[in-house]
Amino acid sequence: MANSVNISIEAPIENQIQEITYDGQEIYQAPLSMSENLARLAQKIDFSKTEDEFCNIKKEGESTSETKSEDESKEPGYQSSLWPWDSVRNKLKNALTEVCVLADVLSIAKEKRYMVLDPIQAEPVDSRPMVQVYGRKKALGAAGAVLLAGVERLRASETMRMTRNMPDFHIDLLRLRQNWRLKKVSNTIVGDLSYRTAGSKFSQTGVFEVTKAPEEQIAQAMSMNASGPAPSALRVTVPPELQGVAFISVLCQKEQEDVVTATLSSSALNCPGTLPGDGAELHWQQKLEAAQNVLFCKELFARLAAEAVQLDATIPHMVVGNQIMATVLPGIQLLIGLCHNNGQNTSNANPEGVKTEGSSGKSDHDHVLEHSLHQLLRAVHHNNTHHPFPHPATGPLGPSKRRSLAGPMAADRYELLEMSKEQSLLEQIIQQAQHFFMRRRSEYVLDTIAKEVKDPLIVSHWNALNSPTQSCVKINIMAYGYDAVCRTSLVVHVGEKTLKCICRDGKVRHLSYELQELRDLIYCQIYQHQMTAVQAVGRCMGWQLLASSAHLGSGPVEPLANASTCLLASPTGDRMIAIRCEPSVGIQVFIAQSPRKDFFASELVQDKKWENLGGAFKEIKLEKMEGKNFLNKMELLMACLSSPS
Repeated sequence: MANSVNISIEAPIENQIQEITYDGQEIYQAPLSMSENLARLAQKIDFSKTEDEFCNIKKEGESTSETKSEDESKEPGYQSSLWPWDSVRNKLKNALTEVCVLADVLSIAKEKRYMVLDPIQAEPVDSRPMVQVYGRKKALGAAGAVLLAGVERLRASETMRMTRNMPDFHIDLLRLRQNWRLKKVSNTIVGDLSYRTAGSKFSQTGVFEVTKAPEEQIAQAMSMNASGPAPSALRVTVPPELQGVAFISVLCQKEQEDVVTATLSSSALNCPGTLPGDGAELHWQQKLEAAQNVLFCKELFARLAAEAVQLDATIPHMVVGNQIMATVLPGIQLLIGLCHNNGQNTSNANPEGVKTEGSSGKSDHDHVLEHSLHQLLRAVHHNNTHHPFPHPATGPLGPSKRRSLAGPMAADRYELLEMSKEQSLLEQIIQQAQHFFMRRRSEYVLDTIAKEVKDPLIVSHWNALNSPTQSCVKINIMAYGYDAVCRTSLVVHVGEKTLKCICRDGKVRHLSYELQELRDLIYCQIYQHQMTAVQAVGRCMGWQLLASSAHLGSGPVEPLANASTCLLASPTGDRMIAIRCEPSVGIQVFIAQSPRKDFFASELVQDKKWENLGGAFKEIKLEKMEGKNFLNKMELLMACLSSPS
């Protein structure tokens, strides 16, 4: 034991080597399964051997077994045959014998040479026709009794309906089926309010039950409302979570110090507690439409809440209860809430989803954005069921036309990623809210400037055909009575967070959401228009433009834009008008004449030709001149200075 040596024992290779790769790796054949091994052994069976040969094999096996040791011969027991497939062969052979016999019998019966098979008449069975007649009579009587009972019920119901002028249940059911999906489950009639057939994937079901209203209730309703419409014979049962009134409230307001207090006001939103009807039983059509609207609003709010949680915004969106708060622009919030009132909690609590705020007393609910939310969700439903047709027709169903053309057009990775991007409903409604505020701010700026500036006139033309996130306004600056002489036009494209202004000279200026930038641009355009219009009036009056500068470098620095000036000379050249325009000060007009009246010859300047240089410029007080506007005053001034007197 002290000199023991470790010996490694390896199992013999039971599987054959199938292939040896170039690197010396051996690939073995997989071992046979039980079914494959059985098939391999069955192929070795020799069915041509007879029983005599098999008996000889058994005798040889017995003789060899006798030559064994005495201990083994003395042991009693069953000695199995040497061939394990003996039973299988015997059964197959017996089956072959039976098939051969059956084939012989069929050939004999078919050829009819040696044997004829005649049918054997069976023993007549005692028939009792009266028992069958009585049984059939009893069965027909039972069926007739059921039919007569149904006829009597229908006759009684029709008689009562005719006498009392009761509504017909089946006619109302037919009308209900024309507008709503119905099916019969066991003995009840159920319907579906959901938008699943329209493409909705909302998990909440909208199943309602249809039953027949009691006749006593119908008669009572008819007696109470004799002059009104006849009550319905149907009673529609809607789930409790779909009862009442619901709508999506969209409110835009300024940010408050406490974000939690920025909630919706029940008084401002005017959420009704019950449907119109003053407690009377509603018609089934109104009831189902209201329940379907509740389901639609819940689906819309659930989708918006999920998107608000998933979106990665600069200022995170907040979902508190039945309210979503999102930042539209700095200092402005968008509040989206689900207002649902089922009329069950009106004692001392607010309706479900309706918060209270004591400071708000005016309704700021935006119906346009609410309608946009509904349209966006319906567009999602439409896209879920209406896929673009493949081009060619054998192509896959689902990819859009742009994605189908991405391969032939060799689109790169960036273009493919742009195709796969889709905006969520919350992002789209935030963009629409941003554009709404930018449009309202632009309107406020233009209206304010039009009120403040009387000369020249500012006319704004808003384009009637706009997209939800893009609108256009054309601004015309002109003077009253001189619109044919000079008119300055500029176009402002209002986007989501920016403004794009295209001026008269073709320059494009991009502005932010700040109001002051648009205001400064309009004022600059106004003073540029005044300078251009004066020059146009001077040309009409025959005056000559001597100099003009839109960016004057002399004088104090202007806080807004640059000062501009122009110099005009009369047709005879003896009068000059200098106009200086400063956005912060206004317009100043100076005149000068030649020859100078204060010119006297001296020892240095003795020639009188120097008196034609003109005298010093004198400022004119425009506010004391006659004229409707600045251009009218300048026209009168030019006319006076052009006269020879």
